[in-house]
Amino acid sequence: MRKKIVVLGGGTGMSTLLRGLKQFPLDITAVVSVSDDGRSTGRLREEFKTPAVGDIRQVLVALSEVEPLVEKLLNYRFETTSDLNGHAVGNLLLTAMANISGNMSDGIESIGKILNLKGRVLPLTEDNVILMGEMADGEIIEGEHNITEANKDIKHVFYKETPVILPEVIRRIEEADLIILSMGSLFTSIIPNLISDDIRKALANSNAKIMYVCNMMTQPGETEHFNVSHHIRVLNEYLGTRKVDIVIANTGKIDQELIDKYASLEQKDPVFLDIENLKKLKVQIIEDDFVMIDNGALRHNAMKLAFHIFSSLI
Repeated sequence: MRKKIVVLGGGTGMSTLLRGLKQFPLDITAVVSVSDDGRSTGRLREEFKTPAVGDIRQVLVALSEVEPLVEKLLNYRFETTSDLNGHAVGNLLLTAMANISGNMSDGIESIGKILNLKGRVLPLTEDNVILMGEMADGEIIEGEHNITEANKDIKHVFYKETPVILPEVIRRIEEADLIILSMGSLFTSIIPNLISDDIRKALANSNAKIMYVCNMMTQPGETEHFNVSHHIRVLNEYLGTRKVDIVIANTGKIDQELIDKYASLEQKDPVFLDIENLKKLKVQIIEDDFVMIDNGALRHNAMKLAFHIFSSLI
């Protein structure tokens, strides 16, 4: 019997994690936050009143077992002077299939069959949710994209209207052997999966341990000056009666030239592993060198990451 894991997240970090996990004999469910409202996704949300499709597209590609050319096709963005400019092909296909099927989850399942997925992909909700952010200075900002672009310290995030969580998401969480909070934007990709009473109740009803894969770099406007323990403390605030049980953190050396590049171009710094503070939080630590450079960008080594996760279930 394959162990059941549920991964909560969104964006590039979640996709990287899933690329490794699909290589192991696991029953994978990826639950994707759908509050993104930037670029192609934002335009499609506004026009068709659907959940965000951009992160779903990336997750589908990550879990697929298809030719690389299909991956290029789904991620291809039009460069034109028409209304198609900036739209990703995969985003258009997901929107079309959602309209044909009647809802986003059925549309995802239909496309998933074509892509021969090594797992199940579920949107957190079918609702066209709007993420709100209360900033440290008291300002309330509407929309995920605007929250990120404000470049202010975030005090709290919440939804403008309470979403209806997909029942299948609740069931999968309650039946899971391990629940993973993926690396990614803490306040705008990970926590949007947790700001629901239904999700917190499902987590409380689950016997699975909660694992967090910590980011290697901070993010301006979200986690500036954060150590690993800062990430854990914030997540614990949103987890209800549950807390993070296990954290996976990087101890690998990042080249100084790359650190300087991230600092100057993106205002990002390495996340420090503060072991003593984590011990006080009673968190089990899995540490290793996860550093990998992909086309000049810092990424987690997906296979090494997945091996540690799989080993923790044995």
